[in-house]
Formats: sequence, C-alpha cells, structure tokens
Amino acid sequence: MQQGKLFVISGPSGAGKGTICRELIETGDFALSVSMTTRAPRSGETEGVSYFFVTEDEFVRCIEEGGFLEHAQIYGNRYGTPKAPVLRELEAGRDVILEIEMDGASQVKKNWPQAVLIFILPPSLKVLKERLRGRGTETEEQIELRSSRCLKEIRLISGYDYYVINDELDAAVSDVLSIVRSEHLRTEGCEELIRKYEEE
Repeated sequence: MQQGKLFVISGPSGAGKGTICRELIETGDFALSVSMTTRAPRSGETEGVSYFFVTEDEFVRCIEEGGFLEHAQIYGNRYGTPKAPVLRELEAGRDVILEIEMDGASQVKKNWPQAVLIFILPPSLKVLKERLRGRGTETEEQIELRSSRCLKEIRLISGYDYYVINDELDAAVSDVLSIVRSEHLRTEGCEELIRKYEEE
C-alpha cells in the first residue's frame, strides 16, 4: 500500500483556502489534520474534531518531546499540529490536508520534507478586497491592512511547491486535485511498484 502524502494549504486571508480545504475533505479522499491548542473550547467545538484542547504544561511537554510538525503562539494562546495523528493517517495510506499560515508551513517543510506545499492566491488584490468586504466583518482600515499583508505573503511563494489561483472555486479545487494526482505518480520511492512487475 502506498503511503499517504501530506498536503499543506496556505494563502492570504480571503484567498479561499478554507473553502477549498472543505471541498477536498468532502470528497472523502483526505484526512484533515486537527490542531492542538491551549485556548478554551468555544460553543459548538468538539474535542478531537475542532481541536485537541490541552493545558499549557501539556503543550510545552509536546514541544519538548518533538511532538509537533509546527507550532506557534497567537494572541496569547498556543496552536500546533501534533505529529502522531498525521503520521498514523499517512501510514494507513491516507492523504492529509493541513491548512496553516506561512510560518507554520515552513516549519512543516523543515520537520517533514516530503510535505507538498500549495499556495492559494486570489485572482487579484482588488478581488481579495471585494471578498473581504463581502464578509462584512472588518472595517475598511482592516481590509487595507490585510491587503498590504497579502502582498508580503505572496512574496513568500517561492518557498512553496505549487500555486493555485482561486478565481472560480470548482476550477481551483480541480487544480489542487491535479497536484495530488501528480504527486502520487512521482517516481521517488517506487520500489514497491518495481517489485510488483518483478513478481509477475
């Protein structure tokens, strides 16, 4: 059985990476990585589904034991991707989707070089601003700040393996699935495939 692959999805806020990840999970062909956090559960969140909720001491112990693919501190709370559940899925032959920010993506690549990094882009900064305005959750000043940050993030794209422009959702999902299919047809680690022919 071929081992699964870890696909890391990043992109600026408003690029649609979360929506693309949800579409991929709905195909049933992917496992979604569940993050660990020290923050308290919010209404409607479920342990082991939304997050793994742990204490500060438990989180620090996991860092010391090398138990994260990546971790960060955001607004006073810690967040991280536990390594063990991801490796279990990969060893079972399932592909894993991990939706994280750029700093986390570079940590994952360092800790798991086989990870495939995909950067989701908006069609333009103008479209990005329109999407953020459509959410109705941010002021015009916040939208301008996000747009400026987006440009800085786009400049990090060379650290990724692939990019997908999310102009039309179905096409963007199809592009990501094409990347997944291509990665499974790479010739690295094809000893098992060779043995199959040798045994005929």
